Amino acid sequence: MARDRAARPEARPLRLFVATDVPEPVRRRLADAVQPWHGRVEGARWVTPDNWHVTLKFLGSVYPRLVDWVREQVAAAAAAAEPFDSAVTAIGAFPSPRRARVLWAGLDDPGGRFVALASALDGLLGREFAPEKRAFTPHLTVARFNEQGPLPEGLLAADVASERFPVGHLTLYRSYLQRPAARYEALERFPLGPADA
Repeated sequence: MARDRAARPEARPLRLFVATDVPEPVRRRLADAVQPWHGRVEGARWVTPDNWHVTLKFLGSVYPRLVDWVREQVAAAAAAAEPFDSAVTAIGAFPSPRRARVLWAGLDDPGGRFVALASALDGLLGREFAPEKRAFTPHLTVARFNEQGPLPEGLLAADVASERFPVGHLTLYRSYLQRPAARYEALERFPLGPADA
């Protein structure tokens, strides 16, 4: 008797997103800067530094039949861009410091390069995935809060500024939801710039 197709592992959707990576020394510098706040921010669920990346496009559940097409679109977005440098700049919060749900570390976006990458991915993937309605802000998610509330005084002034680092590729990630934290698997990396450069 044939098994139900939906029960086959290959038929199950993959939870995917596209991001740029941040070098380990930069993540370590940021981790050291926010560590003193871990016991002082009520209700915070701190994101492990291994999971810090700049998410450019969250796709959510993607059927296996679409994965190769997604790879092609991400490759096209990467090929049309050029490598650039960035740096961690400051701490912020969504939607605001007085009603914080997400604590983030912002990144320098010279010439709007992160924004352009996010916009290109929205356009190329728009056939299957709805464009993002909110304006894109390049950031690393540092912590999440179960309830909205004001941030403690002084946190936004924490010195998180990093050395500049190169942004040279896009990464297609698969996310596995598990406790205590999600696990991310890099499926493929796509260098920025034309393949024949």
